[in-house]
Amino acid sequence: MARKQKKMEEIGIRELKAHASDVVRAVKEQRARYVITQRGVPVAVIIPMDAMLPEKNNGEALEKMMEIRRKLSKSKQNKKSSVDILSEMRR
Repeated sequence: MARKQKKMEEIGIRELKAHASDVVRAVKEQRARYVITQRGVPVAVIIPMDAMLPEKNNGEALEKMMEIRRKLSKSKQNKKSSVDILSEMRR
C-alpha cells in the first residue's frame, strides 16, 4: 500500500522570510512540505531531507559505462565504431 503524501502548503517568499524558523521546525517535526512562491508563481519546494529522491551514484554510472565497453570490445566482428553504437543507444 502506497504511503499517502501530505499536501504541500504554499508560502510566499516574504512570509517565509518572516517565519523561516517556524517553517523549518514544521518540516522537521511534522514533516510538513511547502511550495515557495514568488509573486504567486511556484519557484521552490521545502521538504524533509529523507523525502528526497536518492541521487544517482556516480560509481553506478561508471560501472555501466565499463560494462558497455566490455561488450563492445568482445564484438570484434561489428563494423560500427563504438561512437556509432553509443550514438544509436542514445536515440
